[in-house]
Amino acid sequence: MQVYKFGGASIATPERMEALLPVIKEAKQPVILVVSAFGKTTNALELIVDNACKGDKQNALKLVHELEQQHVDYAKTILDEEHYKMAHAALNEYFTELQWAIDGADAARYDHSYDQVVCMGEILSTRIFSYYLAQRGFSHEWIDVRDVLRTDDTYRDAKVDWEYSQKQAQDIIGRQLKAGKSIVTQGFIGATADNTSVTLGREGSDYTAALLAAMLGLEAVTIWKDVPGLLNADPKEFKGTVKIEAITYHEVIEMAYYGAQVIHPKTIKPLQNNNIPLYVKCFLDKNLKGTVIQNEVNSIFYPPLIVLKKDQVLLQVTTRDFSFITEDNLSSIYSILHDLKIKVNLIQNAAISFVACVDRKEDKVQELMDILSKDYKVFRNEDVQLLTIRHYTPEILFDLTKSRYILLEQKTRQTVQVIMK
Repeated sequence: MQVYKFGGASIATPERMEALLPVIKEAKQPVILVVSAFGKTTNALELIVDNACKGDKQNALKLVHELEQQHVDYAKTILDEEHYKMAHAALNEYFTELQWAIDGADAARYDHSYDQVVCMGEILSTRIFSYYLAQRGFSHEWIDVRDVLRTDDTYRDAKVDWEYSQKQAQDIIGRQLKAGKSIVTQGFIGATADNTSVTLGREGSDYTAALLAAMLGLEAVTIWKDVPGLLNADPKEFKGTVKIEAITYHEVIEMAYYGAQVIHPKTIKPLQNNNIPLYVKCFLDKNLKGTVIQNEVNSIFYPPLIVLKKDQVLLQVTTRDFSFITEDNLSSIYSILHDLKIKVNLIQNAAISFVACVDRKEDKVQELMDILSKDYKVFRNEDVQLLTIRHYTPEILFDLTKSRYILLEQKTRQTVQVIMK
């Protein structure tokens, strides 16, 4: 038994959803299907929660109505009359839940409000998907993963309670698998002990698939994407990308840590800890070999692995009295970063200064600067990019940075990172 994860692109249209049926039927049964929201739905829900938290509830509800209509139209296109009626009744329950979330949205609790709204994308898509599979005679159970994965209340990046969630997974999902039934459920979301919805971080559906595979002791996880496998760089940003046939968990977790979007950063740990291989395959052509990610591979040669993070801010923190940036100062700065839940993508410190590259989340960055400015001088460089190359060569580094203004460069034997404009 294994987990198949389908992202938003794979179900973006009714035609694409229909094309997944042969992929699913050829899987060793039963199978767990972890499904994301329809393509662009999460972005639409983010706009909705932004409007609601700014106090423009009227426009938020207008956008909700548009999103509801898109899902209703999708269901009408792919379902026969009988299954559409059942799907529409089920969807209406969640449309109501979504409107309640809008009514309760509060800028003072933005992350909490975000999760109550954004989690609806996965619920809506999987309900439609489930009714489509039922219409086509595929035996399965739809399960709300919020009944399975319990987390803390770190909204937008919730931490999973492994012990409780594993018991729930075995009781709720494992029982169905043993009865020979496949499962349709959601990625990206979970719930706290008081049943408040949470999200696991953007692109968290991969993580959900890995968690369920590890908790249930399954054979493998396959992530179905619109690319032929794992590429050495984002083809939308770089020319001449190449597919990697096999790669180790270690290399992939390094890529994820540096910001590669192909695999969620937290996905690898539960798989590696349980020696579960991860396959990346193309739903547009299921016959393509794809990429396997596992503990060991036959070849240790990799092409340059390139990750580009845009929309970064480079902060320079300097002591006011020329005191050294020693352990005491570093401890204080790290504590502030930890409290604000800000991930640092690159750091460097000198005698009296500390430099950090972070994502440009303006509310968080401004709060960080306000706190640090009480004791330090703080400067910021806007609109910078962070380029990371593992297994770099001088030639590839020169080619990717020529005509760019380099603010900072760090090198190890295998990895180079460059902050540039």
